[in-house]
Amino acid sequence: MNNDRRPFHGRPQYGNNTGGPRNNRVDNRPIIAPIGQSASVSTGTGSKTTPAPTPAKPTISTKTVNHTDAINEFKGKQVEDSDIPEGHYESESSEDASTSESTTTQNLTSRGSTTAKTAGHGNRGIMNRNRPMRRPEPPTKSLINTIQKPAESGHIPPVAPGNIRIIPLSGVEKIGTNMTAIEIGDDILVIDAGFGFTEVGTPGVDYILPNTKYLEERKSRVKGIIITHGHLDHIGAIPYIMDRIGNPPMYTRNLTALMVKKRQSEFPHLEPIDFKIVEQNDRIKIGNMSVQFFGVTHTIPDSVGVAIETPYGYVVNNGDFKLDHVDEVPTDEEEKSYSFFNDKKVLMLLGESTNIENPGFSTPERLVLEGLDSIVRDIKGRLIVGMFASHFHRIASVVQSAEKYGKKVVIEGRSMKNNIDIAIQAGILVIKKDTCIAPQDIDKYPRDKVVVLATGAQGDEFAALMRMANGSYKHFKIDNKDTVLLSASIIPGNELAVDKLKDKLTRMGAKIIHYRTSEVFVHSTGHANRGEIEWLHRKLKPRFLIPIHGNHYKLRQHADLAMELGMPADHIVVPDNGTIVEIQDEGRKLVKFAEKAPNNVVMVDGFTIGDIQDVVIRDRQVLSQDGIFVVIALINAATGKLKKSPDIISRGSVYLRESQDLLRETRHLVKYVVEQNTENMHPINIDYIKDVVSEALSKFIFQHTAKRPIVIPVMICV
Repeated sequence: MNNDRRPFHGRPQYGNNTGGPRNNRVDNRPIIAPIGQSASVSTGTGSKTTPAPTPAKPTISTKTVNHTDAINEFKGKQVEDSDIPEGHYESESSEDASTSESTTTQNLTSRGSTTAKTAGHGNRGIMNRNRPMRRPEPPTKSLINTIQKPAESGHIPPVAPGNIRIIPLSGVEKIGTNMTAIEIGDDILVIDAGFGFTEVGTPGVDYILPNTKYLEERKSRVKGIIITHGHLDHIGAIPYIMDRIGNPPMYTRNLTALMVKKRQSEFPHLEPIDFKIVEQNDRIKIGNMSVQFFGVTHTIPDSVGVAIETPYGYVVNNGDFKLDHVDEVPTDEEEKSYSFFNDKKVLMLLGESTNIENPGFSTPERLVLEGLDSIVRDIKGRLIVGMFASHFHRIASVVQSAEKYGKKVVIEGRSMKNNIDIAIQAGILVIKKDTCIAPQDIDKYPRDKVVVLATGAQGDEFAALMRMANGSYKHFKIDNKDTVLLSASIIPGNELAVDKLKDKLTRMGAKIIHYRTSEVFVHSTGHANRGEIEWLHRKLKPRFLIPIHGNHYKLRQHADLAMELGMPADHIVVPDNGTIVEIQDEGRKLVKFAEKAPNNVVMVDGFTIGDIQDVVIRDRQVLSQDGIFVVIALINAATGKLKKSPDIISRGSVYLRESQDLLRETRHLVKYVVEQNTENMHPINIDYIKDVVSEALSKFIFQHTAKRPIVIPVMICV
């Protein structure tokens, strides 16, 4: 037998052995049994028995096991641990992996994964898959509430002639995954297709996508998709959803198209996108819809808003925007951009709500560029600038300032290099031939003549800045002669990572300039503050409002602002993802449907795209909180007695080396439960035994530890 000592890496699966080992075996070796006996292996999802037939339902008492009485009864039989060889175990840490293991454990953990049908649920089995795990204290928001499928909404009626349907498919319950559908007559127009990154409630998931089922069922009517700008929360989902919605033409500006093309190049198997390049003041026909584009100010160039003409006025999505202003007075350029609406009736505003809580106006970007220029000019020693790779204007400003003051530029980070190439291609950035130098040549120049542009201002573990902070950057070591400028706000959820980054940089001696502490402006938001959103309302004077781009609290704040400005409450719908809203009665009435478009979360999980079963995500969450507890037992097929003391494997649950009493009592309990339930059972029903063991162990561990780990009983009948 194989005597290697690989740690247990099995994960529970459900259903018909999906993802489990072939033929229900733990590994690919044959199962050997003595002549005249059957050999049966159960890993939780069922058993394979040769040649015995499937056993009949046992006539065994299913009385509740009292764990203390069971253990005492077992001990009262005067059977000592020494009577049965003490089982071995693998502990939680890699340092403990050298602990001697039993042959059984070696065989079960050397190959493949172990699966379980009812792990952690005892003999309640499949019927209780979706039952939430109970804890002695209220947990944080349960993942199951985040991703569970909604109740059937019933039939969604078609759009009646003359009505306008608007569906925020995603992006209105949090920041990210932006996508909105506008439906008029037989035509559907989609605005944006972004993704969101994984969060606390979705462990192991790569990205979160908008649910496009509503569009998939009507893809022949999807006439086009408009992309307002090139940020990932607006373009990230494109490779995953375009073929699902019929590969409609994509309308966007040149820079955004270049960014989408760059991203699509990572998916060579996909059909080419039919790009339709538009300018900021273009007016075009998409299907039967007349669409007007208008330029908006954002942290990325070529950002646009969209105005869709209807017989009753314009439906406007302003995209992500802010105002370029002087002392809260919009510039002439801003006024010119919005002058289109001076004599137009705006029926509906789909308005972003990101910074609705921030009073007044945001900091103009020109002040940030002035601040960056002064820092490049004045800093003595090497300057390392961390910023978002999509901040094209800031990147261009730093490069131009370096050229002005006779400094060289080093570019670090894949996304930074890619976006600089795109900016050069789009004509946004022009770099002199000798400005940029290779990282390996950095020591050839005086420190005060070098500026490093790097990714990783959010504390990304593998980004260039964190490698520098860890001392693993191979081209130079940061010390007290270096200055690190973080020209980026902290994305919610990244606070700890950024603090870790700043701590590491400080320990290495670097001086840190951050937007919260800098004497000059080094960062400004790309989203409108409350004052700018109010200006937009006064400028457009919309009849109706659907606030978008924010969580529910921010959407509600936007609605409150609109009502303060005189909009009736029944002219506003604060939506959830999938909310169906119609403008009816020739533009006079706003209706929110009871039905919803499909809105359950769609995830990218490795090579899988779609719904991930609630139980899978739930189990990941349980594993992260309470760990896993595996019991491996050999059962004599003839007598129903254990061949030896059970082996126990724990990961993230209890530290077995310091829990010898618990370990001993667990073995006693498993032996008692198995032998009590196999008495007079011929042949032995392994699935039934596994269920009762799982049930008993789950209760026992909870009583002694206040934890509910995933319990996987592995029963081997020989």
